Amino acid sequence: MVMNVEMWGAVWSALASLVFLWPMLQNHVPAGLRHWLTAMADKLASHLSPYLHITISEYGDHRFRRSDFFLAVEAYLSHACARRARRLKADLGRDARSVQVSVDDHQEVTDSFRGATLWWYPSSKSNKSSVISFYPGEDERRLYRLVFHRRHRDLVLDGYLPHVLAEGRAVTVRNRQRRLFTNNASTSWNPYRRGKGVWSHVPFEHPASFDTLAMDPGDKDAIVDDLVAFRDGKDYYARVGKPWKRGYLLYGPPGTGKSTMIAAMANFLDYDVYDLELTAVKNNTELRKLYIETTGKSIIVIEDIDCSIDLTGKRKKSSGDNKASDGGGEGSDDKPKLPTEADKDDGGSKVTLSGLLNFIDGLWSACGGERIIIFTTNHKEKLDPALIRRGRMDVHIEMSYCGFEAFKVLASNYLGVEQHELLGDIRRLLEEADMSPADVAENLMPMSERKKRDPDACLAGLVEALNMAKEEAQANKAAKEKEEMKAKEQATTNGEDEGKDKRTSEDNKANGDI
Repeated sequence: MVMNVEMWGAVWSALASLVFLWPMLQNHVPAGLRHWLTAMADKLASHLSPYLHITISEYGDHRFRRSDFFLAVEAYLSHACARRARRLKADLGRDARSVQVSVDDHQEVTDSFRGATLWWYPSSKSNKSSVISFYPGEDERRLYRLVFHRRHRDLVLDGYLPHVLAEGRAVTVRNRQRRLFTNNASTSWNPYRRGKGVWSHVPFEHPASFDTLAMDPGDKDAIVDDLVAFRDGKDYYARVGKPWKRGYLLYGPPGTGKSTMIAAMANFLDYDVYDLELTAVKNNTELRKLYIETTGKSIIVIEDIDCSIDLTGKRKKSSGDNKASDGGGEGSDDKPKLPTEADKDDGGSKVTLSGLLNFIDGLWSACGGERIIIFTTNHKEKLDPALIRRGRMDVHIEMSYCGFEAFKVLASNYLGVEQHELLGDIRRLLEEADMSPADVAENLMPMSERKKRDPDACLAGLVEALNMAKEEAQANKAAKEKEEMKAKEQATTNGEDEGKDKRTSEDNKANGDI
């Protein structure tokens, strides 16, 4: 017994001496032997210790972009475990709504999951090399180390880590500052420089909501119900075999609230907004690149699509005429020709109707999920039917002129007025004259000192503006009818003159005149 104690005392003494001398011996031990000794030490420790370790690096395989799993773990620990830590660090994240508190490095955090106890150890390692690295993750490596008993191995891998990922992503979504994106010109795309990607963004701070949206309450409720069904329909879309996306077409005259509707949708769903400028997209390939760089929980908007680019999908007649005139002789064939210099110098967009249709409803549209695509237009009739059919633009929302129900929302928002003696006149005038919600709101805004103290003056001003709009509409209608009558009379006169000339010509022929 005494000999066993002395033997183990000698072993531990030798190990302590090795640990003390190891930093000095590292400079003299060959690299191969050093790695072997380290591996053997780790193997010995694994046999003696019942605990397993999982390391989650900040960058992982993505050397230019932080690991999504690392960010999820960081958010999860900040939300679920930060209150139990003794050392914290605070920072205002780049896309965060408020101050973010996270666990400081080298601070142990304890967590529990289904009866199992787990330990998290945030840490960082600095690169001792004097060489400046081109990669952002090489100068300082941050990581999280998860320690747990080996008997909980399956529970951690199959249950705990997916739980941490899901909870961390949910916390990130709740805390993030929503953003408004716009696409950059492809000539400036540079994935290695911040702000030079395919999209650039600013904080999205539009205050619109469905409560303040000037629209018939019944129509608003129907839109909200549709949005809720989409947001909560992940399992349903998977069951029916459709990509988790939905298309909305907003059409109507200018000033009817199409952009405000988009902002209200984004605020209601808590989604980012991608404002896609088609004129800056050179071809269909760039369009697909822009789509796959968008994230889930987002709204992709193409405003005034009928004015953006030519999406008729038809051949240009001038080009066909030139080919017919030049290719009728010998040597003409149907083989594809290389682009001419004029074609190469043409800097316009080469996005085609086919490319846009694939963007909306093709195979590429299934990349990712939980996306809404919105088109706006002032002239629905100008759009190709294939572009706005159901399945691509699933919901068509007409943003029309201001009605009385929409006016009541504006009156309540701008003036706090629910009842007034002028409401009857306003209701009658809104039925007789067309005025957009934007024009109505402009008349209700109490900008002057007189109107600020007197809502009656605002409503009286609106009545006057509606009367003027009514008179102008009547005058335009009368002028249009007069023009139509004049054109009809002119057509009748021309027909009579043609008949008279024809009869004169026939008489001359009968008399033998040439």
